[in-house]
Formats: sequence, structure tokens, C-alpha cells
Amino acid sequence: MFSYEFMQKSFIMGIMIALIAPTIGYFLVLRRQSIVGDALSHVALSGVAFGMITNFYPVYTAMVFSIIAALGIEGLRKKFENYAELSLAIILSAGIGLASVLISLGNTQGILSYLFGSLALITDQDILLVIMLGIIIFLTVILFYKSLFYMTFDEESATLAGIPTRPINLFFSILVALTIAISMRIVGILLVSSLMILPVAASLLIANSFKAGIIYSNIFGLISVIVGLTISFYLDLAPGGTIVLSALIILVIIILLQYFRSKITKPA
Repeated sequence: MFSYEFMQKSFIMGIMIALIAPTIGYFLVLRRQSIVGDALSHVALSGVAFGMITNFYPVYTAMVFSIIAALGIEGLRKKFENYAELSLAIILSAGIGLASVLISLGNTQGILSYLFGSLALITDQDILLVIMLGIIIFLTVILFYKSLFYMTFDEESATLAGIPTRPINLFFSILVALTIAISMRIVGILLVSSLMILPVAASLLIANSFKAGIIYSNIFGLISVIVGLTISFYLDLAPGGTIVLSALIILVIIILLQYFRSKITKPA
């Protein structure tokens, strides 16, 4: 498998995404914003279509569209303070509507590779982008760990405590948007939010602390990507689907193990 250059590139990129996506997803889940990934992925699709029509590199246009959408979500979230989920529904609707119009304009024949991921089309440019993004995300988590931790559980109290929640929220939203845009190359637009959520869901079942949750999320993300890419190569399947199904199987196994464990330890 590793005698092929495209698989070497796929594993490098896949491992980086396996660490980036669950790390970002962990904070989203705990902030009750799991659906953000879906909303931004639909906007990223419109960015890809726009890039194909205008002959720009689709990853770059997807980044721009996703960042604008992420900032829009933050703005609408403040506007509809008592109905925060409306901001996600509005952006998701706008994204899918714009994507359908742009796709119908034509010249989007290769869009399927962005919908479900493609191992053969990963470039050195994509790898450089994902490595840079990974460095930025992990530096952000390390430098702003206490602020992010505080904001995750009580944003209002964090604001009162003097934490600059608005700038941090905007920067974090941009990181989420970039994660979506970069990850679609290997996981696919329609499935990238699943890689941000499923490893986190599995980690929450067994983690006994905040830091342990992040670590378990990354471990499950790595296992999902490595197993998924291997299956994808040998069975000639879409990489996004095999990666997400691997993550789902891990979640199901943990649920079953906990179920049987509770049955065994339950007093007669």
C-alpha cells in the first residue's frame, strides 16, 4: 500500500486530520454546537462549486466561503440570542441553496471527489495547508486552554471574569471553517462533520476528565482514519465513508462493552 505515493500523502494528511477534527469537534460538542460542522460543510460545497466555475483552486474558495459563513453564524447567534440554533439553520439553508444553484451552472464534473473524498487527488499543497492548520490549532488550544475550558461550560461567566470571549469565539469559528474546508479532500464534504463528532461521542462515554476526553477523541480519530484508509485502498471504496463507518463502529463497540459491563457488575 505504501509503495504508492498517493497513499503516502493520504496517510500523512489523514493522520493530521484525525488529530485536528476531533480536537475542534470536542469543544463544539461540549458547547452544544455539534451541528456547526454540517452547516459549514454545506457552505463549503458552494465554495467548491464556485471555485470550479471560476477556475480557482476549490479548496481556497471553500475556505473563503466557510470563513464568511462561520463569521455569519457568530453574528446571527448574537442576533437571535434566545434561539441560537436558528443561526445554524439559516446558514445551512443558505449554503445548500447557493450550492445547488452553482452546481446547476455546469463545469462541476469533479465535485463528487469533494463530496465523498478522494485519495488520488491529494496534492503537496493540501498537505502543507493541513500541517499549517494543525500547528495553529494545537498552539491555540495550548495557549488558550484555560479560556476555552471556561467558555465551553459557562460563556457568560467567562465574559464577566474578563476573558475576551468575542475575539476568541470569532477566531475559533474561523478554525472550524478551515478544518471543514481542508478535511473535505480526504473525508468529503458530506462526511467531515461526522469525523468531528463520532470520535468525541465515543470519548465522552469513557473519559473521566476534560483532558482525557481530548486524548481519547484523538486516539479514536487516528484509529478511524488508519483503518478507514486501509479498507478504502484494498476494497476500492470511498475513503470518507470507510473512515466514518470505522468511527461509528468504535462508538458502537464502546456502547456494547459498557452495556455488557453493566449487566455483569449489576448486583443480583
